[in-house]
Amino acid sequence: MTNTLQLIFQLANEKSLTLSVMEPRENLTDAEVAAVMETIVTQNVFKRDEASIVAKKAARLISRNVKEFNIM
Repeated sequence: MTNTLQLIFQLANEKSLTLSVMEPRENLTDAEVAAVMETIVTQNVFKRDEASIVAKKAARLISRNVKEFNIM
């Protein structure tokens, strides 16, 4: 199974910015994710189209099963 953590932020220009973290730690809590997102907002490190992140919007963990077939 492959897991991806998506952190979704609101930008100053009303658009959204999604940061994806591949294979996050298994036992993440809501509080840990919220704290990391708050740090990203306050540090103002990421921009998109010159617009800064202004707020947390959502976070989600996506799990995906992949089965590969041996075709050779």
